[in-house]
Amino acid sequence: MPKAVKGVLVECDPSIKAIILKIDAVHHDFIVEDLDDQTLVIKESKLKELKQRLDSELAETQQQPEESESE
Repeated sequence: MPKAVKGVLVECDPSIKAIILKIDAVHHDFIVEDLDDQTLVIKESKLKELKQRLDSELAETQQQPEESESE
């Protein structure tokens, strides 16, 4: 019997989508459907966890501004 899953439509840049696909590749827990280059359907129950993981990934990839010594 078919089973329905509540989902949330997520539109994002292709670069962010690539990170989401990388996160989902490990356990396949987040994405219900990959619609196009900028759109995904994410499981509603996993959205908060995905946001946390995405924030963590983005924090790791962002460059920190170099601190310059003032004289």
